[in-house]
Amino acid sequence: MLLAVDAGNTNVVFALLDKGEIRTRWRIATDPRRTADEYAVWLSQLLQLEGYDRSAVTDVIVGTVVPRALHNLQVLASKYFKTEAVIAGQGAAEWGFQLDVEEPGSLGADRALNVIAAHARHEGDLIVIDFGTATTFELVDYSGAYKGGIIAPGINLSLDALVTAAAKLPRIAISAPEKTSVVGRNTVDQMHIGIYWGYIAMIEGLVARMKAEVGRPLKVIATGGLAVLFEKHTTVFDTIEPDLTIQGLAMLWQRSQQGN
Repeated sequence: MLLAVDAGNTNVVFALLDKGEIRTRWRIATDPRRTADEYAVWLSQLLQLEGYDRSAVTDVIVGTVVPRALHNLQVLASKYFKTEAVIAGQGAAEWGFQLDVEEPGSLGADRALNVIAAHARHEGDLIVIDFGTATTFELVDYSGAYKGGIIAPGINLSLDALVTAAAKLPRIAISAPEKTSVVGRNTVDQMHIGIYWGYIAMIEGLVARMKAEVGRPLKVIATGGLAVLFEKHTTVFDTIEPDLTIQGLAMLWQRSQQGN
């Protein structure tokens, strides 16, 4: 089985795949200081809880936007799974699509993996929106080329900044509101409206501007843990695929093995 590791700025997601199908997944807070031994203890227990032995993992692929986390994940693969980790974007696992931008080397692994999976699963021109630590918008043309995108603060990051900077504002939970009113009658409601409906307005506005600039039909794909949060109150998404990054890792690993 394949262990796909998506190391993001907030969480590291581990997914166990069998013939391309996700069997189970786990996440842990990103900490570049976490050692391979710590990962192994945590992961071995979770594998056992799901009924898997560690020996079931025969291959590992890692995609990361946190360079300091990479070494320990490589050690995890070699020491505990007896295999050399394939690193997304390197060697046989190079991206394999055209990066039609000014700084192709600056594209994050998670964004590149989303491009790979989105193009493989959908035809035509695409916008891929990933709700993570940052909210990113990727423009992918019909050939699979990456044409550029947008980086905006993630919704949790925006809320953290608001609460940190304003001493009297309380920390609130982010959830889809039951009411559609955008006039709050108390502080918590006003914050909720500003964060939630403000994000809806940003998403819809940026997608509209991208569509107008491209001038061709664009399919909008949403991914990331918070994508479903907005589905109830906007029609801007054509589809939601929560595991797009993991699927990209699995596809890239399969591609890397074709010459072996």
